[in-house]
Amino acid sequence: MKLLRYGPPGQEKPGLLDAAGTIRDLSGLLDDLTPRVLAPAALDVLRAIDPERLPKVAGNPRLGVPWSGIGKYVAIGLNYSDHAAESGMPLPVEPTMFTKWLSCLCGPNDDTIMPAEATKLDWEVELGIVIGRRARQVSRETALDYVAGYVLANDISERGFQIDRSGGQWSKGKGFDTFGPVGPWLVTRDEIADPQCLDMWLNVNGVRRQTGNTAKMIFKCDELVAYCSRVMTLEPGDLIITGTPPGVGLGCKPPQFLKVGDVVELGVAGLGQQRQVVVAG
Repeated sequence: MKLLRYGPPGQEKPGLLDAAGTIRDLSGLLDDLTPRVLAPAALDVLRAIDPERLPKVAGNPRLGVPWSGIGKYVAIGLNYSDHAAESGMPLPVEPTMFTKWLSCLCGPNDDTIMPAEATKLDWEVELGIVIGRRARQVSRETALDYVAGYVLANDISERGFQIDRSGGQWSKGKGFDTFGPVGPWLVTRDEIADPQCLDMWLNVNGVRRQTGNTAKMIFKCDELVAYCSRVMTLEPGDLIITGTPPGVGLGCKPPQFLKVGDVVELGVAGLGQQRQVVVAG
């Protein structure tokens, strides 16, 4: 299934995308797509519904984050060997982790607001993992059983705050408002046969900047879920983004960063596409 939420910010309704690409309204059955709905038994109930019996949603409504109630937004850095090389950093021995503030979350096509002091606004296409069951000290072999599905994410970053002004703490440059576009859909795990063979791409103003595949991850999805569950309890609805392939602005020679008016488009195979316009703060 492809689950989504549509409507104005703060007023999103639950829905799903049918096989023809039409949004179907779930609000007659659910108040919202919450962590409780991401549990395996609840997803099975939704999966049994015939989308043709659900009302069609007219027009082209705004899409929000595909589910509500995210408790933790965990990010993995330097998880592609070629991205670590372009960043001039050694390969990590264990996953490099940081957090994005929940207030950064926004819809997949919402504008990106450039902070007033931003000088190095950058892009990162990423695969996101959505947790569906409480996970604590789980094994790598069973880790994906705790996953509800996968999403497309753009880990928008302000490199000045992340690196030059961070004091060694990356999150400062990662969590500004609108720095967390997620969606357009949450694609349930049964529709992604192998999360380690997904093509991914990102364009800036129509020019290809990132081309990659999740096969190049240093730490694979199952390993990341297992590792995170050792250092924290993962709860239903938690989001883990898994790193980015090469081609970020910081890695260009010379570096290239976003400016007001720029358009960023990105996608991951099977997970849809996003489009953001950079606007002044």
